[in-house]
Amino acid sequence: MLPSCQPVKNVRFALYFIDNFLRKVLIIDDEEKLRTLLTRIIRLEGFEVFQAADSKAAWQKLEQADIDVILCDVKLPEENGVALAKQIKDTYPIPEIIILTAYGNIPDSVQAIKNGAFDYITKGDDNNKIIPLLYRAIEKVDLAKRVQLLEKQLGDKYSFDKIIGHSHPLLKAIDLARKVAVTDTTVLLTGETGTGKEVFAQAIHQASPRNKQHFVAINCSAVSKELLESEMFGHKAGAFTGATKDQSGLFAEANNGTIFLDEIGEMALDLQARLLRVIETGEFIRVGDNKSTKVNVRVIAATNRDLPKEIEQGHFREDLFYRISVFQIHLPPLRERVADIEVLAQHYLQLFAVKTNKRIRSVSKEFIEALKRHHWNGNIRELKNVIERSVILSDDELTIKHLPLELQNTSDSTQKGKVLSAFELASVEKLHIQKVLNYTNFNKTKTADLLGIALTTLYRKISEYDLE
Repeated sequence: MLPSCQPVKNVRFALYFIDNFLRKVLIIDDEEKLRTLLTRIIRLEGFEVFQAADSKAAWQKLEQADIDVILCDVKLPEENGVALAKQIKDTYPIPEIIILTAYGNIPDSVQAIKNGAFDYITKGDDNNKIIPLLYRAIEKVDLAKRVQLLEKQLGDKYSFDKIIGHSHPLLKAIDLARKVAVTDTTVLLTGETGTGKEVFAQAIHQASPRNKQHFVAINCSAVSKELLESEMFGHKAGAFTGATKDQSGLFAEANNGTIFLDEIGEMALDLQARLLRVIETGEFIRVGDNKSTKVNVRVIAATNRDLPKEIEQGHFREDLFYRISVFQIHLPPLRERVADIEVLAQHYLQLFAVKTNKRIRSVSKEFIEALKRHHWNGNIRELKNVIERSVILSDDELTIKHLPLELQNTSDSTQKGKVLSAFELASVEKLHIQKVLNYTNFNKTKTADLLGIALTTLYRKISEYDLE
């Protein structure tokens, strides 16, 4: 006999009953009377039920409706239900499948589970299990949908589309990052502090085939050499004072995923040698251990240092540099992205207005122009802090008086440090000279040579534009 239509007693079942309008069940069976009876019983539990007499009709229903659970007979016209279960799970991984048969056997049962079926029950003997089993399957489907939603939200949050700006230097960097993301190539992100290197690293990971696995980040300048070694590679209990238990380390945690090594230029030389071995062989040894651990990890590194210069000074390994810099992406400073400043400011304005529960009506033109004139040594991080401060001080409109004094004072038009419109030719010259100076680490002789101007002319320009 099939189960009787008794009220659901379990509290968990009752919770699903309240939400029943969202639940869809598909019955695949060539026996019409059985389908009809099962449909009536399951509908009384509050589910929406669909029917299919064969695999062709089943595929049509799966395309038309967002099915949660499938009850599938083993014996189907021109198809085996156990094999069909695998085909369905390969195409639709979230719905759970319960296999029904009048002639159950252990080999079929084992194969059904291997093919992705949630469970396998015998009609007649296990009829009283169908409804409870249906609810347990729904519970698993709900969990899978929540995970899928969280993964989508995470992917959306860290996608390239969420990187704000449309200036040419930024779009060039995004284009390079998109191209390398789909590969397994090691990436080196360079740029000043606050230019968004971790945001790019996250976006590269999310756009890669590894996006279902862990993204692990560590700032190499934030911890001591000894602690960094343990954090990266793990340790055995008793390896050093305070090591009371085994720790796997971040490389093990990032296995099959991505590890982001921020400020890699700060890493000690002997630790650089260990990192080089991991990148080259995929193996490392935990502190205090004598066995190697093998991992498959993509490395994305970042630095605000001039690594070639660090190599010349003996502070960075040349062989490691070539391993991590297979594909370099330079992130432009904010002063080279003047066109993005207004849209970034508007974004952070909305963010902090909500955070502080304020309704800012508008932003003055003078406020935006002052932002565009500023040098932004701290880049986007500095801009974010300035906007947060301005929102806190304002009740209605953001004006120049809400800016820090050093930004307000940029409106003084003196010959030294002259304020330039973003559209003036002199402004372009100033930015270009600043860029070359940064590139040469303020080596003025080399800068003048690259610019093709006399050294005296360069000194005059530096004084005129207040670039010291």
